[in-house]
Amino acid sequence: MAGGKGANLGELVKNGFPVPDGFVITTHAYELVAQGSDTREHFERVELPEELREAITGAYAELGGGPVAVRSSATAEDLPGAAFAGQQDTYLNVVGEEALFDAVRRCWGSLWTDRAVSYRARLRLDDSEVRIAVVVQRMVEPDVAGVMFTANPVNGDRGQLIVDAGSGLGEAVVSGLVTPDHYVLRPSGEVVEFTPGRGEVVVRSAAGGGVVHEHHESVGGAAGGGVGREHPDSQSSGGLLSGETLRELAGLGRRVAGAFGRPQDIEWAYAAGRLHLLQARPMTALPPPPVGPLNTFQRRVAMILTEYLPERPYPIDMSTWVSDGPAGLMAKVFSEYGVENMIDGALHEEDGVVYRLAPAKPRLTVRALATPFKLLARALRYDPARWTEDPRFQAYLKDVEELRSRDLAAMPWEELRRVPRQALAVARPVADLRAAYLPGVGLALLRLMVALALRGRRGMMGELLLGARTRTSDANRALERLAETARRTGALEADEPPKEFAEELEAFLAEYGHRETASPLLITAPTWADAPEVVLDLVRVLAAAPPERKEQERPPLRSPGLARRVAAAQAGITFREDSHFSFMLPAPILRRSLLEMGRRLAAARLLDAPEDVFHLRLEELERLRGTDDPAAARLREVVRKRAAKREELSGVRLIDPAAVHPVADAGTALLTGVPAGGGTATGPVKVIANPAEFGRLEPGDVLVCPYTNPSWTPLFQRAAAVVVDTGGAASHAAIVAREYGIPAVMGTGNGTSVLEDGKIVTVNGDTGAITAAP
Repeated sequence: MAGGKGANLGELVKNGFPVPDGFVITTHAYELVAQGSDTREHFERVELPEELREAITGAYAELGGGPVAVRSSATAEDLPGAAFAGQQDTYLNVVGEEALFDAVRRCWGSLWTDRAVSYRARLRLDDSEVRIAVVVQRMVEPDVAGVMFTANPVNGDRGQLIVDAGSGLGEAVVSGLVTPDHYVLRPSGEVVEFTPGRGEVVVRSAAGGGVVHEHHESVGGAAGGGVGREHPDSQSSGGLLSGETLRELAGLGRRVAGAFGRPQDIEWAYAAGRLHLLQARPMTALPPPPVGPLNTFQRRVAMILTEYLPERPYPIDMSTWVSDGPAGLMAKVFSEYGVENMIDGALHEEDGVVYRLAPAKPRLTVRALATPFKLLARALRYDPARWTEDPRFQAYLKDVEELRSRDLAAMPWEELRRVPRQALAVARPVADLRAAYLPGVGLALLRLMVALALRGRRGMMGELLLGARTRTSDANRALERLAETARRTGALEADEPPKEFAEELEAFLAEYGHRETASPLLITAPTWADAPEVVLDLVRVLAAAPPERKEQERPPLRSPGLARRVAAAQAGITFREDSHFSFMLPAPILRRSLLEMGRRLAAARLLDAPEDVFHLRLEELERLRGTDDPAAARLREVVRKRAAKREELSGVRLIDPAAVHPVADAGTALLTGVPAGGGTATGPVKVIANPAEFGRLEPGDVLVCPYTNPSWTPLFQRAAAVVVDTGGAASHAAIVAREYGIPAVMGTGNGTSVLEDGKIVTVNGDTGAITAAP
């Protein structure tokens, strides 16, 4: 009834905060006047019913008449993630009944301005569901006014408050007309940082109604700003506000945030020695709190997760593949060996949406005492070179094939809703296999390392491991063959691809189509089979004239003993890659079952699109007995709120990259990172943000990207070098880059923002430096 702004003001009044007196013209009044119209012009010319005029007149008289502020208060303003800042109109210093009626009509009409309609469309809000109330408050004539954030909006620090202050009405600060005094405060009100404003514009009430803008010459300095500096509070702080006033503001801010249970964006005014709160709303797009210093293990976990989470997980990801896919099941493997908190609990949610990555500190349990013996026993028992012969793996492949053969579209809902759990259960044996065979991988690598150290050839380790055949290298070679067919048949230029190419592409997708395009941890990201255009873009890149470069070759081995150790270590590398390849086999089944449920819910008009199911959790879908279940009616509202929250966080990182990859002094270099592939190469930068942009890469480009996974590695056959924001020397990208003999620098943190398309750079894979080149 009161809209977001009105409801929040009511909460402030109820909790005893200093709010100017006022009243709310509810959404019922809006509906009475709207009469189904959705045009601003309708409200500007409509007459108010007499009973409504009398009610407004009576409330205005009870307020004492005189100047008031009239503010719009839409019902959607209480939606998580939707600030609606400046989307509807506000009118200040409104004087008299007729002026008040006119301001109310204009507030109603502001619901239908182009900017408001566009804003709601971006948040996927149904116009027909939005209503608007109007808040009328006694006008405060402040000496100083502004905005206070109860958390730092830049770095997310909940231990800081930010105050912006300007002379006169706060409109100048809110609308950005003035450079305000800027204070960073501790919760006690102590000033951590102060930046003086310039006082370019002061907004004041005009005689008879409305406001006037007084323009002043900008003056710098601690007491600069030319206007309002004579305020008595300006003497002690060097700005418009005294230390006492700042402490009082900070105290109010803490109390308001506590009352609402989250950081708040507050408009305030200081008049005649008293503070007033004019508005409070939840802060939006607030970065997560700083994680603080990470220990070695936490940083390693954060490196893995930032590499594998190029985008924010959806609720369906969190309740399926994140918890029970590769990362979640590896957390269970660590737990089996006595290490808790390695991955689980690292992703924090707010309003049902992931907003923060903060790895917990690993914790050793009693089981860790037996870990060395367990590792050694498994390393001696399970040979990574023979893992595909394990009966558990054969049973796994059979179960996957059986689940894949089912016709999801023909299933009744009761059967369909069980498929996601079945797909997750099918994947679990791969975690058992990894737990069994990874100790053997570690032992094989250790034996090779010791053998090389005894020969004084430790530096050969990387070279000797090159050339291991993996399912990733198989896929890359298959793509090369597909590209050769495309070159030979002209398939990429034809309106209808030749039969030979079409059949080869179909066979390729049947074999490798379950590979992820963006992340192995996100079930919402399409696979190659779901997005064959990604494969075609890779083919297009590979079909271009290749640069003159050979893959790295392993040095010849004369010692049979060393050759055996190299073969064992290579088998370990193959196991690591191929077990991941196999782990992803159930993923398309899981994704298709979820989208099939989404399709049915959309067909029943319970969701707008099948993909909206991604905003739900699996258990919410499992509770439904069908599309006619009465509980399904609330799904649209749940999706709407989570989608708005996700949109709010779209520009907010899960974690500060500097916490994961500390930025080192680059010296004369443009940036630095982890050296991961030897040698140097020079070429033009090509920033590729996601798989949809694969086709932009030209032979000889320096590939700069935010993350990589095995699906990106075919690009390395044409790139001069690769520079990645995330990852380390042991990541998939680094391994494949070394095999292709191209320089690679991982973990730059901000390479995609520092480097621009077309800039000529030299990448040094030995030092990790990227420098400008002629």
